[in-house]
Amino acid sequence: MSLEIHPVCVGRINGLHMPSVTYLRGWGERFDTVFIMFAITGGASPIIVDTGPPDADTVKRLHGHDLIRAVDEHPAAALEKLGIDPAEVRTVINTHLHWDHSSNNDLFPNAEVIVQRSEVDYAIDPVEWHNVMFERLPGVQSPWRRAEDRIRTVEGDTEIAEGVSVIALPGHTPGSQGVLVQGADRRYLLAGDTVNAYVNWEGDATASHIPSGLYTSITDYAASFATIDSLDCEVIPSHDR
Repeated sequence: MSLEIHPVCVGRINGLHMPSVTYLRGWGERFDTVFIMFAITGGASPIIVDTGPPDADTVKRLHGHDLIRAVDEHPAAALEKLGIDPAEVRTVINTHLHWDHSSNNDLFPNAEVIVQRSEVDYAIDPVEWHNVMFERLPGVQSPWRRAEDRIRTVEGDTEIAEGVSVIALPGHTPGSQGVLVQGADRRYLLAGDTVNAYVNWEGDATASHIPSGLYTSITDYAASFATIDSLDCEVIPSHDR
């Protein structure tokens, strides 16, 4: 068996404030982000990691950003280019339940959705400053809840399929997780928003790694970076072009 990871662009937002990506760094700078849905193929059936943001109107109304999405970047169209029928997908993994990672879970009607138990618990009732990230808003159904009946919660590191495991990486959110994939020659970690961009992992002159500007526990974040350091893998960010 030889697993392959396919990063699929499902939209872009230009001009985010850099400190939202790199903790207390990059004041006055901007970051052009890309939303990536990953497809892992080569196993019994495709595995999807994160499902991307909603439509542009919803993003503008709820988050104030201008989502750029070409016709062929809609999640269903993007998967079609890979020859993947969403109805045939049996496993979706959410690295966490923020709106830009879980808004299309319901596109996969026959898939089990793998999420850390601590993430579900937090997404149901986050601190008020994080409500918008989970779209826990008046008159709005949080997007992850549209497929809530198919969620399978796990606790900690768990093998999902041969060559594919989730690794608990709390910090960005309480239940953030990465997806460790055994490739032909080495292991790869789809790190979710624990690593937004390569600059987060590469660090700078004062820090070996840099957290996201959005987090629930900076001490958990530090421990999760140490966990990644121990994995002997190539780290794949979630939002880097």
